[in-house]
Amino acid sequence: MIDARAIIDPRARIASGVTVGPYAIIEGDVEIGAGTWIGPHVVLKGPTRIGPDNKIFQFSSIGDIPQDKKFQGEESRLEIGAGNVIREYCTINRGTGLGGEVTRVGDDNWIMAYVHIAHDCQVGSHTIFANGSQLAGHVRVDDYATLGGFSLVHQFVTLGTHCFSAAASVINMDVPPYVTVSGHWARPYSINTEGLKRRGFSPEARRALARAYKILFRSGLTLAQAVEQLRDMVKDSPEVGTLVEFLEQSKRGIVR
Repeated sequence: MIDARAIIDPRARIASGVTVGPYAIIEGDVEIGAGTWIGPHVVLKGPTRIGPDNKIFQFSSIGDIPQDKKFQGEESRLEIGAGNVIREYCTINRGTGLGGEVTRVGDDNWIMAYVHIAHDCQVGSHTIFANGSQLAGHVRVDDYATLGGFSLVHQFVTLGTHCFSAAASVINMDVPPYVTVSGHWARPYSINTEGLKRRGFSPEARRALARAYKILFRSGLTLAQAVEQLRDMVKDSPEVGTLVEFLEQSKRGIVR
């Protein structure tokens, strides 16, 4: 299962059932879970922990040092969960001492070619990164978020669950859950209706979120006034509760 032309440090911990392609390079402080497939010419540096059943395609660079001038070689790491697909030429960097020391990627993410995930990013599960989408440092991406091709995300931005960015969006503020954004700079466009349908949200939940969207973005209310109105909807809609919680915790401010 391991090609003889691969270059693997004997200290690397590779579980049973792992496939490693020709000319892949795996350094010492790397751990790879069972059933993971490493394509040809992939470079894995550590400390990096990769869970089971991932697929990492050719020419990807995983676990290298962060692109951050403040990084001084301090101990940091990368953690990747299970069942992810990481396509060609992706780069995922380790964390920094000032940023929590760890970059994390959850489970069952679909990460297409030429994606960059910078230092200290926290990516949830079931996300989609289309070709060329890029995260600066310290970005948080919640479960089921989708980034359109060539979307660019500024450092310290948070992308809420089930949000969607159109192709070539440039995002410099937090994107609330369930919201579609587009443009440079990105602005709210609508609720992510099609994505919510595909993920089994009921018509009642979608109607409540559409109403919440109008209150938040189309009513002319201040953010504080909009949140106050949204709180009245929470008892009948847990989805709106998720939205309100995000708005109350946002430190950067939201697209608006």
